[in-house]
Amino acid sequence: MFWKQGLVLLFGILTFFLASPARAADWTHPLSFSNAELSRRDFSGESLQAAEFSNANMEFANFTDADLRGAVMSASVMTQVNLHGADLTNAMVDQVNLTKADLSDAVFKEALLLRAIFTDVNINGADFTDAVLDKAQIKELCNIANGVNSKTGVETRDSLGCQ
Repeated sequence: MFWKQGLVLLFGILTFFLASPARAADWTHPLSFSNAELSRRDFSGESLQAAEFSNANMEFANFTDADLRGAVMSASVMTQVNLHGADLTNAMVDQVNLTKADLSDAVFKEALLLRAIFTDVNINGADFTDAVLDKAQIKELCNIANGVNSKTGVETRDSLGCQ
């Protein structure tokens, strides 16, 4: 359990330094949608690696099959968002309201999901391998977990460590 807390700290430190304006001039700046109004926006199939969506309103947004690896979606509203088939490997999705979201067939490998709200979500076939979740979240998600991720071949229940 302590290694997960260390991973969270390391991820936070890396996010801070990678998002810092003092980066080397030859680094490309990731897309930033922080504090943006993005409700009902269609991002389906887009490459949004390392994009920042902190404090954004993404209610009803469509991220179907989007590449969100390493994206930061911290403290955002994502109610009824469509993340079907999206890749959120190494993403930071903490303090996010995912009520009634479609997370089916999404990949959350090594994603940070602490304090995310998972009320009435569809996680059929989602892969949470090595994702950072608290015990209450895991218990809640295990109650509805089923299916196999079409990209990774991992069963949702196995990726959550359900009993």
